Amino acid sequence: MHHHDDAPPPQDPDAFWDGFYREKDQVWSGNPNALLVREIEGLNPGTALELGCGEGADAVWLARQGWQVTGMDISSVALERAASHARDAGVGDLTTWVQADLADWALNAPETGPGYDLVCAQYLHSPTELPRDAILQRAVAAVAPRGRLLVVGHQDFPPWGRHPAPDPALPTAVELAAALGLDALGWEIETAEAIPRTVDGPEGQQAVVHDNVLLARRGV
Repeated sequence: MHHHDDAPPPQDPDAFWDGFYREKDQVWSGNPNALLVREIEGLNPGTALELGCGEGADAVWLARQGWQVTGMDISSVALERAASHARDAGVGDLTTWVQADLADWALNAPETGPGYDLVCAQYLHSPTELPRDAILQRAVAAVAPRGRLLVVGHQDFPPWGRHPAPDPALPTAVELAAALGLDALGWEIETAEAIPRTVDGPEGQQAVVHDNVLLARRGV
């Protein structure tokens, strides 16, 4: 038994994220990310790896398109929900769930063989320490020849948000592609843009924020 009554709140990431998910029966909408759908719909399915899959909406959407998906997340609570969501959607056999700290995966991942036809990382932003650059470098290495990397991230936050303006500023998709060395490695950049979306604030105010979208395809 874990007794947390008088213990200080744990700061380790897995405890943070399990707590984050336990606060509600469902944290996210259950709908796939619109930018994932926009970029991936219509592609020939293959194998996919999603980093930070949460409650599994994106992974389940991919599986329903015919992808064989591995979803990785630090939170066992989220992954139990994801597995249940996949079963309900009839794609349990197309989904595999891996509980792992992405920071450890970035450093210690065994070679995965031929790699994945699609590696997705969406909103890899965390209030706990997260070596995002190392994780994305590792994601690049996990893409199979002719496979794709999709990275979606915030570029800015609404003025009322709890997030301070990021410092240094979050990289644009073009900057991220350069930082990952994709041009030098002979990748084809298929999408590199900031996509606006309107968000509603707590008092009914609206703001336009942008999501950076990078879709790149590895050469042979």
